Amino acid sequence: MTDPFPPEVVEQIARHMNDDHAADNVLIVRGLGGVPTATAARMSGLDADAMEFKAAVDGIEVPVRVPFSERLTERRQVRAEAVRMYRDACAALGVEPSH
Repeated sequence: MTDPFPPEVVEQIARHMNDDHAADNVLIVRGLGGVPTATAARMSGLDADAMEFKAAVDGIEVPVRVPFSERLTERRQVRAEAVRMYRDACAALGVEPSH
C-alpha cells in the first residue's frame, strides 16, 4: 500500500493550514491538544492518525499531536478532519465557529 501522506503532500497541507488557517491551528491546539495557553501554533506534520503542531507557550515551542477521529487512508480525508477538529475545538472552548 502506498503512503497517502508522503513528505511533499504533508508539506502542501501544512503550508495551506499555516498560511490560510493560522488562527484555526491555535484553536485546535487550545481546544483539542491540551495546550490552552498556546499563543500561536503551526502545523508541523501529519500521518494517518494525527495532525502535529508546534505551539508557542510562554515563549517556548512545544510539540502537540492531535489525533484524527479515525485512521485516514486518503489525502482528501484531511480536509474533513481539519474542519471537524476546528469545529470540535470551537465547541470545547465555547467559541462560535467563524466558518
